[in-house]
Amino acid sequence: MFDKIIIANRGEIACRVARSARRMGIGTVAVYSEADSRAMHVSLCDEAYLIGPAAARDSYLRFDRILDVAERAGAGAVHPGYGFLSENSEFARACADRGIVFIGPPASAIVAMGSKSEAKALMSDAGVPLVPGYHGDDQSTEVLLQAAETMGYPLLIKASAGGGGKGMRVVEGKAGFEPALESARREARSAFGDDQVLLERYLISPRHVELQVFADTLGNAVHLFERDCSIQRRHQKVLEEAPAPGMTPALRARMGEAAVNAARAIGYVGAGTVEFLLDSTGEFYFMEMNTRLQVEHPVTEMISGQDLVEWQLRVASGEPLPLDQASLRLNGHAIEARVYAETPKRDFLPSTGKLRYLKAPLESPHVRIDTGVAQGDEVSVHYDPMIAKLIVWDQDRDSALRRLRAALGDYRIVGVSTNLEFLSTLCALPAYADAQLDTGFIETHEHELFPEKGELPDDVMALACLEELLQERRRTQAARVASKDPWSPWGLGNGWRLNQENFQTLHYIVGGNKRVVTAHYQKDVFLIELPGGECRVSGELLGNGELLADIEGRRLKAAVVRHGHELTILYQGKSWQLTSYDPRLDAMEGESDAGGLVAPMPGSVVAINVVQGDEVQKGELLMVLEAMKMEHSITAPNDGVITEIRFGVGDQVEEGDALLDLE
Repeated sequence: MFDKIIIANRGEIACRVARSARRMGIGTVAVYSEADSRAMHVSLCDEAYLIGPAAARDSYLRFDRILDVAERAGAGAVHPGYGFLSENSEFARACADRGIVFIGPPASAIVAMGSKSEAKALMSDAGVPLVPGYHGDDQSTEVLLQAAETMGYPLLIKASAGGGGKGMRVVEGKAGFEPALESARREARSAFGDDQVLLERYLISPRHVELQVFADTLGNAVHLFERDCSIQRRHQKVLEEAPAPGMTPALRARMGEAAVNAARAIGYVGAGTVEFLLDSTGEFYFMEMNTRLQVEHPVTEMISGQDLVEWQLRVASGEPLPLDQASLRLNGHAIEARVYAETPKRDFLPSTGKLRYLKAPLESPHVRIDTGVAQGDEVSVHYDPMIAKLIVWDQDRDSALRRLRAALGDYRIVGVSTNLEFLSTLCALPAYADAQLDTGFIETHEHELFPEKGELPDDVMALACLEELLQERRRTQAARVASKDPWSPWGLGNGWRLNQENFQTLHYIVGGNKRVVTAHYQKDVFLIELPGGECRVSGELLGNGELLADIEGRRLKAAVVRHGHELTILYQGKSWQLTSYDPRLDAMEGESDAGGLVAPMPGSVVAINVVQGDEVQKGELLMVLEAMKMEHSITAPNDGVITEIRFGVGDQVEEGDALLDLE
C-alpha cells in the first residue's frame, strides 16, 4: 500500500479522497490554484502545493507541474478524482514514465473508451447492445448530414471525446442539424480539445441506467449494482439513485454481465461506469463508459456498504478486489441530489459569488454531505458550480425520499442562486414518487417544476418584521446597558414613546413594490398589521441568522440573513428576498436598468453572428457566451437593427454587461 498519494483535483472529490486516505493511514498531498489558496481540500490534506493561476488550463490541467510536486513531496501515486485529468491518457502515461502509480485504468483503456466511436466498435465486438448511429472517422458536414438523413430524426449529436452533456445536441429535423453541429463542435473543442462527433438515434423517453464496475490487475471483475440517473438537465445529472426503481433480478443480471464484459473487453483496471439507455420494453443499449470514479458513486457506497475510494487504492497497489460478485450485497435505497450554484428558472445558468450563509443538514447514518466549500468561500467562474452532494439512505425508496425532502428543507444557502428550491419541488412531485422516470422528466414536468412564486406570504413578512424588531430590541438594550442612565425609558426596547402609542413602522421593498408594516408593542409580543390581517408574533434570535418564532401560537424555525439592506428569508425549503429601507433617504429611487442585450452570467464571448447594421428577426442567434464550459445563446428579443456590438470574440464579460444594442 502507498505511504503517500497526491490528489490531482479540487473541491469535494479531493476532500472525499483525502478522508478515505486518512482513514487508511495514507498521507495526502493537495495541489491548488491561486483561486483555491484557502479551499477546503487544501486544509484537509497533510501538504499542499501551489501549481498556477485560477484558470484550470494553467493549473489543474498542467500535469507536468502536478508530477513535479509528486516527486518533490515523495508521493508514490496520484489520484485524479473525476474531471480534469481523470480520463487523460497522456497523464496516465506520464505518471508511468516517472514511476508514479496512476490510480485508475491503464492508458490503453482510457484511449479505447475516450473515443465514443472506438468504444462503440469495441462494445459491438464484445456483444454489448448498441444504439443505431454513425461513429465514423469522416467528419465532414456533408457525410454527417447524409448519415443523419439515413438514420432519421430526432437524433443526438455527441462529442466523441466528451461527457457530462458538453458537446451534445438534440436535433428534431434537417433544418436544425447544421447549426446544432457547429455548436456541438465548438463546445467540444473548448471542453475536450477535440471536435469530433458521433450521431445516435434519439430514443423517446428512455431511462439512463449505469453499472458500477471494478476490475483488478489479477483478472477479477465485478459490478456493484446499478444506479438510475434519468433526472437530468442539459444532459447533466441532477438526482441519482440506487438501486434503479423497478429493476428485476433478471434484468440486473443481464446488464451486469454486459457491463463486466465491457470492462474485460478493454483490459480494464480500477473503478469505472458503464452507462446504458434502458427503454420501456426492458431493452438496453450501451451509451458510453466513464473510465473514472463518478460524481454519483456515494449512492453505490450507501447500498453496498463499500468505500469505493478504498477499493481504488487497494487495486492500484496491486491487491485483489476486496470482494467477489457472490459476496456483494445490496441493502436499502439511496438517493443523491447535486446542490448547484445556478438559477433553474434561467435555464440553469451558473451563479457566482460568495457563500455568505451556508447551513447544511446534520449528518447521520441516513444523511451524508460531500462538499468542498464552507461558509465564506467563493463560487467562481473558473470551476464547476456544484456546492455539495446531498446523499440519503433508508431501507426502501419511499423512506429514502422522505429523508431527502426533509434534508433539502434543512439546507440553507445565501450569496448565490441555488437549485435547492427546484430540488425540493422535484422531489415532491407525485410522478417522481411513483418512479415515472426518463431522461426527459424535467421537460415533461416543466410547468409543475417552475410554478409562479406568487405574493410574499404573510408568514414570511412576519418573520422579516420579527427579526428586525428583535434586532432593534437587542441594539437598544445594549445601548442602555452601556449608557450612563441604564434606567432611561428610551432604552427599554419596547417601543416606549412620550405621550404616544408605542408602535413602529417598518419599510420594505418586495418585488419592486414598497411595503409598509406597522408593528405595535404589546406585553411580550408584537402585534403586526399584515395584508391578511393582524397577527401576534414573538421569538428569539438563536445566532448565525437562525430565528425561533411564534406566530399566533405556531412555533417554527427559519433563518434571516442580512447583507446590507438586503434580507433573505429561508423558510420551509424556500427563500424570499426583501430590501429594508429608510423612507427619509428614499435610497431606492432613481435607479434604472441598463439598456441593451445583457450578459446573463459571467463568461467569455465565443461567437458573434451579426455585424453592426444587420437587420435581425425575433429569436435570431446574435452571440454565444461560454461559462464553466457550457454555452449560452443570446437571441434577439424582437425584430430590429443592430446598432452597436460592445464586445469581440474572446472578450470576458460580467453578468449584467450590455453586449449588443438592438433598435
